[in-house]
Amino acid sequence: MAGNEVGLGSAPRRGGGESTVRDDGWTADAGMPLLDEVGTAANPVGGMDPKGALRKFFGFEEFLDGQEEVVDRIVSGRDGLVVMPTGGGKSLCYQLPAMCLEGVTIVVSPLIALMKDQVDGLEAKGVAAAVINSTLTHAEQRERIARMRAGDYKLVYVAPERFRAEGFVSAMQDVKVALLAIDEAHCLSQWGHDFRPDYMRLGAARKALGNPQCVAFTATATPVVREDIMQVLALDNPFETVTGFERPNLSFNITPVESKGAKFKRLREVVDEHKTGIVYCATRKRVEEVAETLNSWGVKCIGYHGGMGEEEREATQNKFIRREVDVAVATNAFGMGIDRPDVRFVVHYEIPGSVEAYYQEAGRAGRDGEAAWCELLFNYGDTRTQEFFIEGANPGHGTICSIYELLHDLMDAQHEVHLGIDEIKESLGLKNGMAVGSALSTLVRHGYLERFDVPGQRRRGTRLTRPEWRAGQLDIDREALEEKERRDRAKLQAMVQMCYGAGCRQRAILEYFGEKDAAECGTCDVCRSDYGTEARELSAAEDEIVRKALAGVARMSRRTGDGWEGIFGRGRIVQMLTGSKSQDVLRVRLHELSTYGILRRKGTAFLNELFHAMHDAGLLVTQRGEYPLVTLTKRGEMVMKGESACRLVWPNGRSGDKDRVAELAAEAAGPFDGVLFSRLKELRNNLAQSDGVPAYAVFTNETLEAFTRLRPASVESGMKIKGVGPAKAEKYLPRFLEEIAACEGGRPAADPM
Repeated sequence: MAGNEVGLGSAPRRGGGESTVRDDGWTADAGMPLLDEVGTAANPVGGMDPKGALRKFFGFEEFLDGQEEVVDRIVSGRDGLVVMPTGGGKSLCYQLPAMCLEGVTIVVSPLIALMKDQVDGLEAKGVAAAVINSTLTHAEQRERIARMRAGDYKLVYVAPERFRAEGFVSAMQDVKVALLAIDEAHCLSQWGHDFRPDYMRLGAARKALGNPQCVAFTATATPVVREDIMQVLALDNPFETVTGFERPNLSFNITPVESKGAKFKRLREVVDEHKTGIVYCATRKRVEEVAETLNSWGVKCIGYHGGMGEEEREATQNKFIRREVDVAVATNAFGMGIDRPDVRFVVHYEIPGSVEAYYQEAGRAGRDGEAAWCELLFNYGDTRTQEFFIEGANPGHGTICSIYELLHDLMDAQHEVHLGIDEIKESLGLKNGMAVGSALSTLVRHGYLERFDVPGQRRRGTRLTRPEWRAGQLDIDREALEEKERRDRAKLQAMVQMCYGAGCRQRAILEYFGEKDAAECGTCDVCRSDYGTEARELSAAEDEIVRKALAGVARMSRRTGDGWEGIFGRGRIVQMLTGSKSQDVLRVRLHELSTYGILRRKGTAFLNELFHAMHDAGLLVTQRGEYPLVTLTKRGEMVMKGESACRLVWPNGRSGDKDRVAELAAEAAGPFDGVLFSRLKELRNNLAQSDGVPAYAVFTNETLEAFTRLRPASVESGMKIKGVGPAKAEKYLPRFLEEIAACEGGRPAADPM
């Protein structure tokens, strides 16, 4: 999907004026319409057709995939939910209808920097737009609401927390709202990965505004989250458009690491190779540590986390957007709406809490459609940080009641308590301060508390709205609290399972989001390791390697009455088999085992792949607990002793240290062509279905990408591309050469070498 973004960048100039391309891919021409050409009370635009508005205000001749259908449904007046991948052009799907509808379009957006960037872009196109958020004074807010009533704006971006104030909602009731567009709508759902209580008010706010047409937009939402969004907003017979989650230009990679030193070593390799990107860390402390280390390497970088002041965060974020630095090291507070197209890598220093969070953050790479690298540095021990977050986000019913009772006992005559979160935590002897904040949010959401800024102090106070109620009278659904915690833990477990999985990374992600029959991507670490091929019988030499590896597992396990019990994880076992001299190995005397270094020549990468294959074949089992411990199954013991044979997907290893995606980018005679890629992919899938084989058995996505970049014009030139052997060249290549030649709008075909 993301590859089709190139259609916007190639929009023709209008009126012969000078053209400049903004960071978000919009083309702004010198001949853009003046402000008074845009719909206002004096000059309404209502009734303009979308195609005309697309050309007039945005300078584009064609829509991206999925955009036109969404725009048409919105202009027809329907409520809806739109799930579109990062970089797929969601913003145009509500900005363009705003040009065609009578009244103002209100866009609810969570980030000040995103609002400013979007409004700046609209104003550059001659569209009357504004923001209403915490950066404005009350007088400025009143002035902008008055201008909204007068019809001076077509789009107004509003922060979700503005809807906390009844006065704001009341003032908005006199505004003619044509469309309420909810951006980052997954924040509405308590079953989502980034639930924000301020978003929960939007359903009531919409009702107070007279139930204007409403459309929700997000890039990451499972079917359960999508259903929750529609219920919270009370959408009326909504359309639901899911344009797909696939990002074919991204290579997803998971690298097992056993220590902090190994993480930094691998991180430096990625930064040195890919230069520009984002490193996501789980905590503020880790952000500061990693940013300091990168600076010591001479890398221009910023550190960003939620503990920084609002102005500092905005200034820091803008440095990255304006390309003043190459790398941003940040917590998940960074990046929502970040529109820097040349992000060549995203590294997750620790495991995120869910597949949704991982994919949304990784999706900030390669928004220009060019190849980009996504890598997760996986250590199972990091899951403890995410478990701490889950505990903090899910205070139990008892904790919520105890916090309420404390506040009730300490409230003054105005029913107020001026205790900070840390003071509440210490008063009750709680270990997790996050749980206090989450409990307060729950009580606010249920109408038992109000939070307010304490004048002259850098803290928030609490006001009890029903002071006559005691903790035992609180009407809070205990089962719903427990269900949310269960789902949050299931999300983390799904992320862990993906890290241990032996299947294509992108296919696993797409299946998680409900897509069926997803093809292998051909570019992730698993696909490049030749996984996905059929299991086969082993040669005598291969069988010996497997038995040696199993013997190593046995030496590092404990024999029990009815089987085996694991003592070490896969990473440590591989270190032992390859003869590592790390302190972690020597300290527990693994170098004294008879199997120490027995597979030294095979290397770590090969053995990691072999362990995946042995796990899939049922020879090994990973025992879950505080740490994932690997040991033998009964079948694995039989194979180790030579009493049974096995079939494996034999790993052929990586094709070299340099990633093939990077090679293609360096060798290519032209950019990635999303339109051609889609056509080749459709052809590939049809041929695979006709022959009854998996799609990758025809050509992988990596090979299709090479076709779009190198555009081979003959069988001879096509066979120079990785993945095109003699058999495939004879059976399939001519059909692809015909499609390449027939594809219009691309550069002339040429031999790549």
